[in-house]
Amino acid sequence: MGILEIILIGISLAMDAFAVSICKGLSMKKMEWKKAIIIGLYFGIFQGIMPLIGYVLGVGFENRIESIDHWIAFILLSFIGINMIKESFKKNDKDADDKIDFKTMIILAIATSIDALAVGVTFAFLEVNILFSICIITIITFFISMIGVKIGNVFGDKYEAKAEKIGGIILIFIGIKILIEHLGIL
Repeated sequence: MGILEIILIGISLAMDAFAVSICKGLSMKKMEWKKAIIIGLYFGIFQGIMPLIGYVLGVGFENRIESIDHWIAFILLSFIGINMIKESFKKNDKDADDKIDFKTMIILAIATSIDALAVGVTFAFLEVNILFSICIITIITFFISMIGVKIGNVFGDKYEAKAEKIGGIILIFIGIKILIEHLGIL
């Protein structure tokens, strides 16, 4: 898997954090960069930790399912992508609050990074430099989350659903690309 695919996965995974960051930005009366940085750090760090955990779990199963690993990657990425697209159509009833206390942010960070755990499992089946990948994912999520806070503060919730749809579509296409490459179609 090349750097472009890892960057696209990083962007896709960051879309849940981006959507929540928009909500956090919406709830701020005025833009607070300190809060945006803290939000970015929580989401970025968790988005980086989860693929590592998934990778470690996946390596344990690699020898047993090596012959179907491309199908697993395709199914997991497609499933995550489809769920992101479905979530983008749901009415958003999130309470807008700008709290960034530990309890609130840990819950949000875990909730927005669960998909990254499954992606980490797929990384175990592919030729991926996991440390490089999690660094890229962490950095991308950090910056996208900070941008989300700013966008939420300035523009409101116009872009939240669109971001989730785009992220879901990108993950589905990466899953299809992995499947096509392993089946030797292209």
